[in-house]
Amino acid sequence: MGTTGSGHGQLADDRALLGRTSTAERVADILRTRIAEGFFPPGARLSEDSIGTALGVSRNTLREAFRLLTHERLLVHQLNRGVFVRVLAVEDVEDIYRTRRLVECAVVRGLGKPPFAVDGLRTAVITGEQAASVEDWKGVSTANIHFHRELVALARSVRTDELMRGVLAELRLAFHVVDDPRGLHEPYLVRNREILEALKAGKRDGAERLLAAYLDDSRTRLVRVYAGLVQDGDAAER
Repeated sequence: MGTTGSGHGQLADDRALLGRTSTAERVADILRTRIAEGFFPPGARLSEDSIGTALGVSRNTLREAFRLLTHERLLVHQLNRGVFVRVLAVEDVEDIYRTRRLVECAVVRGLGKPPFAVDGLRTAVITGEQAASVEDWKGVSTANIHFHRELVALARSVRTDELMRGVLAELRLAFHVVDDPRGLHEPYLVRNREILEALKAGKRDGAERLLAAYLDDSRTRLVRVYAGLVQDGDAAER
């Protein structure tokens, strides 16, 4: 977990995304995506000068973007040291899964009468299966995130979508520490398919049970691995 001091040329490619009306929100969107992709890994220091130059934005705009992402718990400001990508505590990971269980299971429970609009879920499942067939495990990871975002989107709630966008972006900080997308996500390809098939068949209660068990198993597995890595990292820094 160190400082990212090079590679900002890639970030400069994102300058075109800002358009003529550069705003802190758009800068935050770009940085959020880059953090989720692992371009800025947990523990990395974000250089105002390098990022500001790469994106062609003012220091004030960049600081506002940093403030927004700090509010989302993706960044942390350390006095006299700068801004860093957050390293989650084990308790953070557990809390993220509690939130996911509350929200995702409630969405499925409140779906109403079938048929359900599962096209987005189907696309995410197929994309994940195709990525696994060519051993593109980062692609599997991304497809899995899309699956859960599409699941929450069934609630047709902008606020719930925004909540889960932040929760899942924060969760990916833990995934980058573990850095084992195959081990983290391959076991759940089949379970995503099972949830999809249950919803296609109109079996809302069955889908909720599958989802709850899925999230509980995923939490247990991730917390066990993550706790060991974070403890090892803390010991190495002492």
